[in-house]
Amino acid sequence: MLESRTTIRVRYAETDAMAIVYHGSYLPWLEVARTQLLRDYGYPYRDLEQAGYRLPVLDLSVSYRRPAVYDDDVEIHAVIRDRPGIRIKIDYEIRRGEDLLATAQTTHAFVDAKGQPTRPPADFMAAMRAYFTA
Repeated sequence: MLESRTTIRVRYAETDAMAIVYHGSYLPWLEVARTQLLRDYGYPYRDLEQAGYRLPVLDLSVSYRRPAVYDDDVEIHAVIRDRPGIRIKIDYEIRRGEDLLATAQTTHAFVDAKGQPTRPPADFMAAMRAYFTA
């Protein structure tokens, strides 16, 4: 399992007229958490792009439970539970302290610069075998 935690302070621009975070504002937070997760395990997204790989979102789901509001510190916990292959599934929890605000899941696929599905880099797959024994 790979996991990472990222903290973000809610900006005013991410809220609506009631100072509650707009539902679409959660998506960039997932991106921040996802790129941090890859960076934490030695695979900055920029390096993958420079090597000719992309990881577009194939599927996305978000369940909103409680609102985040302006100036909250929220923590995004990103987890890869299963060994990645051509596809990577990432689970997220967004919390304010102990309060669970939202859960989400994204699925991504490795594609080449032309958008065609491709195998992940060999060194990436070797590293994933080290983290996922099953």
